[in-house]
Amino acid sequence: MANAVLVIDMLRGFMEEGNPLYIGAEASGIIPNIQKLLERELAGGAKLFFVCDNHDPDDLEFKMFPPHCIAGTAEAEVIPELVGFPGEVITKKRYSAFYGTELEEKLKKLKPEKVIVCGVCTDICVCHTVANARNRDYEVEVPVDCVASFDEKAHHFALEHMEKVLGAKLVQEVNHA
Repeated sequence: MANAVLVIDMLRGFMEEGNPLYIGAEASGIIPNIQKLLERELAGGAKLFFVCDNHDPDDLEFKMFPPHCIAGTAEAEVIPELVGFPGEVITKKRYSAFYGTELEEKLKKLKPEKVIVCGVCTDICVCHTVANARNRDYEVEVPVDCVASFDEKAHHFALEHMEKVLGAKLVQEVNHA
């Protein structure tokens, strides 16, 4: 059984300065770690899924967050550093990669040994996706050096929540063999 790697919202809208929901310069530090993760997992036969915010211009989420990652805009594109990796793009309109997408069907067919979740934001889309994966009884791994958020306190809370409440395994990518 191959692993499934869910790359959550590694999009220009979150990772490039000047966009309304830019996470910050520190978040760019996860990019080389994610590249290493994807290289290692692909070598082991993993299937990659790039799960991408892809909002309608009048999305109700914009009552809470500024308009971002609108379908068809540059913000909704995977960052250039990851775009060359072979993976399937799954667009989403809500926090969880499972809500209103084909991800569940694709994972049922794949039957992964584990689901590895990386990307942004740790406390929003990553955490909601991990919760939904665990609720579907998948073994879930979160490489802590492959996730980031614009809110450091929320980032740490989410990591602890994913481990202690949701049962995800937290690992360090840079220390993987």
